[in-house]
Amino acid sequence: MMERARVSKKLSFDAAHYLPGYPGKCANLHGHTWEVEITVEGAIDPVSGMVVDFIVLKKVVEPWIEKLDHHCLNDIITMPTAENVALWLRDKWLGAPRPVKLVGIKIWEAPDSCCEWREAL
Repeated sequence: MMERARVSKKLSFDAAHYLPGYPGKCANLHGHTWEVEITVEGAIDPVSGMVVDFIVLKKVVEPWIEKLDHHCLNDIITMPTAENVALWLRDKWLGAPRPVKLVGIKIWEAPDSCCEWREAL
């Protein structure tokens, strides 16, 4: 039986957004330095000792991060809450074959505020 493990890669981007109809300050245009953590799962390759190389994982996710970086997220995602940014990234991952299985995405809008999407058990 092959051993399995979970591997995560963290990236960041700067972007603005606003939440239409929100009854508070977030209804106004504002910006964040967003942190994204992508978690995948797979068998540990007996030769490389890895589930996936961190460089490969970064290369998969980086084009999507670049699309968000220094943009107004409302131009890309209809209601750009942290939850919907996580789902947008999930849909990008699921839209094409990938070397490993996606099991989680964690998004921080601020150092003390995050959302976590996890694959259903």
